Amino acid sequence: MAMRTRSGGTATAGARTGRWAGVALMLGSGLSNQVGAAVAALAFPVIGPVGVVAVRQWVAAGVLLAAGRPRPWTFTAAQWRPVLGLAVVFAMMNLSLYEAVSRIGLGLAVTLEFLGPLAVALAGSRRRADLVCAVAAAGAVAVLTRPRPATDYLGIGLALLAAACWGCYILLNRTLGARLPGAQGSAAAAAVSGLLYAPVGAVALWLRPPTAPALACALAAGVLASAVPFLADALALRRVPVHFFGIFMSVNPVLAALVGTVVLGQRLDAASWAAIAVVVTANATAVTTAARR
Repeated sequence: MAMRTRSGGTATAGARTGRWAGVALMLGSGLSNQVGAAVAALAFPVIGPVGVVAVRQWVAAGVLLAAGRPRPWTFTAAQWRPVLGLAVVFAMMNLSLYEAVSRIGLGLAVTLEFLGPLAVALAGSRRRADLVCAVAAAGAVAVLTRPRPATDYLGIGLALLAAACWGCYILLNRTLGARLPGAQGSAAAAAVSGLLYAPVGAVALWLRPPTAPALACALAAGVLASAVPFLADALALRRVPVHFFGIFMSVNPVLAALVGTVVLGQRLDAASWAAIAVVVTANATAVTTAARR
């Protein structure tokens, strides 16, 4: 009995240690993602969001190709369709988000982008708690987008486009997970997206030649916002339940607002902070109820 007790205690301690390691990985992933976006913003004045996104897409393609090792010559038409769809979503999501960041700031852009996962979690639900989440999120968006002298409606629209792309990204990844093993689908989509950005990025960088610091910021953004989160999330999902991972992702708008304040000097008022808190809570609640279902 003593041996079993010790073994059980060791297993419990090991599980607890693994859970804390998973939390640390998720926190590191979120911070890396938002710091990467802030570093990318530092390069906007020189090469613009298009140039930064092109470099980021090329870095992401290299990382995911090495990790996923896809074999596109074996793909069927049914497998290629979601791959191509995800490639287009990749391209639009990152560009619309970075254009929004350049106009309305990191914290507000990322908060509005998180409406995409929230919409997916709430889609088709008839639960009262989910309806409350939807109403609360709508109220928070109304606060964040309320008319002010400096309101940039194009930037808000771009952030909402990024939200729609993120929702499509989730749905397409579900389809790819069912049709292709491992990370082959995501890797192939990243490669196609990188190819789509080859002419666009070349023109953007020719029109706005990069300086060494700007190029370094764009490359760092590719590593911090693509490579590190991809690897950290993969390791975290081995240590924590999927629904817990989804809940913890909701902290990203808060991290974005904090990083935007510290790195870029983008300060938000009290009402905006309160609205961000509401969006985070709505996301966490929606993911929790979806996991229970």
